[in-house]
Amino acid sequence: MTVIEARELRKEFTVRVKSGWLRRRTRLVAAVDGIALTVERGEMVGYIGPNGAGKSTTLKMLTGVLYPSAGQVRVCGLEPVPQRTRLARRIGVVFGQRSQLWWDLPLRDSFALLRHVYAVPATDHAGRLAHCRRLLDLDAFLDVPVRQLSLGQRMRGELTAALLHGPEVLFFDEPTIGLDLVSKQAVRAFLAALGAAGDTTIVLTTHDLADIERLCRRLVVIDQGRIVHDGSLDELHARYGSRRRLVVDLDEPLAIPLVLPGVTVESTQANGRRITYALDGTAAAGDLVSRLAEAAALRDISVLEPDIEDVVARLYTRQPTP
Repeated sequence: MTVIEARELRKEFTVRVKSGWLRRRTRLVAAVDGIALTVERGEMVGYIGPNGAGKSTTLKMLTGVLYPSAGQVRVCGLEPVPQRTRLARRIGVVFGQRSQLWWDLPLRDSFALLRHVYAVPATDHAGRLAHCRRLLDLDAFLDVPVRQLSLGQRMRGELTAALLHGPEVLFFDEPTIGLDLVSKQAVRAFLAALGAAGDTTIVLTTHDLADIERLCRRLVVIDQGRIVHDGSLDELHARYGSRRRLVVDLDEPLAIPLVLPGVTVESTQANGRRITYALDGTAAAGDLVSRLAEAAALRDISVLEPDIEDVVARLYTRQPTP
């Protein structure tokens, strides 16, 4: 079942720029430029891009905050802006820099008010709240005013608030921004459990690529308002030339340099006793290790997996494969 469908989605803004000493002129800037996106029920999609790429603008159009300049979009079968009230009952939104909690009220009271805002039956509300209390460890600060909560505690409260009305789709915009390591792990574990259940569709935008690696099977990359990649992390690595690395420590330097298709020497250290090899998609680490074992005595071996941050940075800057 398709829950999000966008066709040729476009959003333009009018900006004023200098034209001479005193004059200014206006021009249209496309923040989102012809996006086509389909998300099925139960998917967890990572939606990433550099600053100004159009991530937040896309989310605002999908949630009914902004009206598209062109194109078509439907979420849960509804048009987000004309049917915004109906849509609000079927989606949840967490923006890292925005709050849906009442600042001066205890967290428990904010949850109670949200039950009435969304007209959630008391039994449903109690069951969902109990579930979130257990998974997010909320009991220690349920009676603390929101303004006194730490950032990590408030984010756990925001996640709970977004879930209490049983949304079909959740939109997260930078949910782990500014959080300490412990809070990040708690939020990631909660989102992983939510995604594993398969009942809720999740769209996650973030600059923390560790969130994407640990949570999302599908990755959509947007740059300059256009989608430049839509697929798995493995496909991203294959498409933009990421490489696994094999670091070997030898008892003695190799007498003859090893030559193997798809393998290049990236660096040599410790007078030739430590070598870092880069493997492209055609070379297997096992073959390289076997050849090395025939040629020299191995002291230690480690395999370094591709770094998604390097791959995405190369994608943004359009750098060629090394």
